[in-house]
Amino acid sequence: MTRLSFEHIIRQIQELPSLPVVVLELLSSMDQDDTDVHVLAQKIELDQGLAAKTLRIANSSFYGMQSKVTSIPQAVSVLGFHSIRTVVTACALTGSFAPVSGGFDFQAFWRHSLATAIAARLLAPHLRVNPETAFTAGLLHDLGTLVLVTRFPAEHALVRSYRQAHDCQMADAELAVIGIDHAQVGSALAAYWKFPEAIQQAVADHHSIDRLEAGGLPLAVHLANAVALALDLAGVDDALVPPLSPAGWRSVALDEQAWLALLGQTEHTFDEMSRIMLA
Repeated sequence: MTRLSFEHIIRQIQELPSLPVVVLELLSSMDQDDTDVHVLAQKIELDQGLAAKTLRIANSSFYGMQSKVTSIPQAVSVLGFHSIRTVVTACALTGSFAPVSGGFDFQAFWRHSLATAIAARLLAPHLRVNPETAFTAGLLHDLGTLVLVTRFPAEHALVRSYRQAHDCQMADAELAVIGIDHAQVGSALAAYWKFPEAIQQAVADHHSIDRLEAGGLPLAVHLANAVALALDLAGVDDALVPPLSPAGWRSVALDEQAWLALLGQTEHTFDEMSRIMLA
């Protein structure tokens, strides 16, 4: 087996490109109440691709605007700072890793990440979590996989072979082959990119059943990940739904009808959002 040291992985993370400046500024201002939204709008407009995608998302049913949003200042004004931060960060994240050859399905990866983000946002009110934070954490939850795929392609190919041979969860295959899983790597990346500690923890713990009883953001991502896999929105033939936290499942306290409604809303929203963000 090929073991990777955490220190080696951290060095590789530090060689990754930084997120766009406007995203880093948004992340650093998460706890500030005096953000100048007009300056923010001007900075978003400087990146034409980011601005165009932001407007498309602002006009989607995801945010349910009553009238068409035609400019970034209007989007910032109508949606509010927290929602715009989510949209801009999401657009930047989906373009943060260039696909590499070697048999890894990048499109399926982002489809699953987006589906998890949507499900986490829908679950958030039931767990007393901020929906925008839940969306960002859901989108980030598997980003450690992309670090492993792009920086350690040979090792990750062995991980995928082991998973297929043993019909196990990806995290279990990672631990068996390289001694570290994507949740730990993703949390380190979230720290490097200066995401809030709550998001770092949610990424680190989304598979840690024994640490999810307290609920909150890690549980939202944990359950959302299972929802996305159960709905097979990534379109992966051999995807496995991970074991669920029994205490966490009970803490959501949704009846069958409510779960069916949430699943249906996740599918509907994903269909629209994937056309915008993953085109």
